[in-house]
Amino acid sequence: MTKKILIMGLPGAGKTFLATALKKYIEENSGIHHFPMDRAVNMEYVPHDYKCSVDWFNADEIRKRFNDWDFSREGRIRQSLRMAEFALKCTSDFVICDFVAPLVEMRNNFKADWTIWVDTIDQGRFDDTNKAFIPPDVYDFRVTEQNADKWAEFIGQHILDNRRRPVFDWKKETVQMLGRWQPWHAGHRALFERLIAKTGQVVIQVRDVQGWQGSNPFAIDQVKGFIKRDLDPIYQGQYEIQVVPNIVHIGWGRGVGYTSGEETFDESITQISATNIRKEMNLGK
Repeated sequence: MTKKILIMGLPGAGKTFLATALKKYIEENSGIHHFPMDRAVNMEYVPHDYKCSVDWFNADEIRKRFNDWDFSREGRIRQSLRMAEFALKCTSDFVICDFVAPLVEMRNNFKADWTIWVDTIDQGRFDDTNKAFIPPDVYDFRVTEQNADKWAEFIGQHILDNRRRPVFDWKKETVQMLGRWQPWHAGHRALFERLIAKTGQVVIQVRDVQGWQGSNPFAIDQVKGFIKRDLDPIYQGQYEIQVVPNIVHIGWGRGVGYTSGEETFDESITQISATNIRKEMNLGK
């Protein structure tokens, strides 16, 4: 059965570049991967040089075929149904469809097996699309930089292996990070990467401090957005964000079953200052 890959995002985000690179990666690297039993002989896997076939449909090309440039809500829904129909008729191993898909209904119509959100720009070139675009809550990959070859390899490996992103396990041993994150920066990322190596997952706790002590300019949703934009491309499913009160002291009794400790870094990391970043952003202290 053909697996449907949706590449979505604002116009100009780099969807077509990624679609081109991903199609090429899957076609050129599929021979080194294992395949389901329906490609086996006598119910046993036999190595071979089978290459996956990949179809690709671009939204603008489909609109040209039908001479349909209606970007009203009805026109967008019609386009999503059209893309879904083209994908459904494919007999290849994979089909890639790249289109903006700004509405939740459009994504639901397409019923992707894999959803890739190309989130590299804040605004596209069409104001009506910017206003209509609803960021997805559910996706398999979030790409936040325009580097098609890099992300085609990362995503392509997961797809060929049918390797889904991890799901956060609340009973698994976990490391805690507590902070203001005003804003989240490269030093925080370095700390996160150090900590996630300990157990494989981290809970990031965000202190609710906007306006506290005359500083801390960012609201909770902004802070969460900074963190998710930085971590989602690689670590989606391996961390959770929790909003907590303005915690200023952590106490514990004996035998609590967990440890604590300071992580130390070289000067290039320790010199990163959220205070200086806020000043550079003209956001006060």
